[in-house]
Amino acid sequence: MSFALPRFATTLSTAAAALALAAPLFAASAAQARDFVSIKGNVVNVREKPTTRSDTLWELAGGYPLQVQSKNGKWLKVRDHEGPLGWVFAPLTTKTPHRVVTSSSANLREKPGTNHRIVGKLEQHEIVRTLSSQGSWARVRREGGQTGWVAKRLTWGW
Repeated sequence: MSFALPRFATTLSTAAAALALAAPLFAASAAQARDFVSIKGNVVNVREKPTTRSDTLWELAGGYPLQVQSKNGKWLKVRDHEGPLGWVFAPLTTKTPHRVVTSSSANLREKPGTNHRIVGKLEQHEIVRTLSSQGSWARVRREGGQTGWVAKRLTWGW
């Protein structure tokens, strides 16, 4: 004895199958959207459109962290802690993690935690290289080589 599924069940199973096939694509897009990059070199132009013939909107210093919103060929549409910026040429970026100080200043500490000795003061907009992470703290290195720990909430990046 055989029976036919009701029409809505067939439509539902077809939709579920299509969604199951598309899920990896959505996951890849979401993962790409959370990717971070940093500026490679001294200064890189952020452009209005993904072409070198487009207007320059910003100039960013080496190490500046960016979050990738989307990709178009070898171009990355990026944002920073304040919002969308524009397009950068992907070969001018690196996967080396950096953070930018977003607070007016931040204490650089000997060890992670507010009860440890302050070894320096980071300035707003200062870019630091991320060396490691422990909970809500990041171990960073300044341009001059000084290392220490900073509260992540006072910075943005990875």
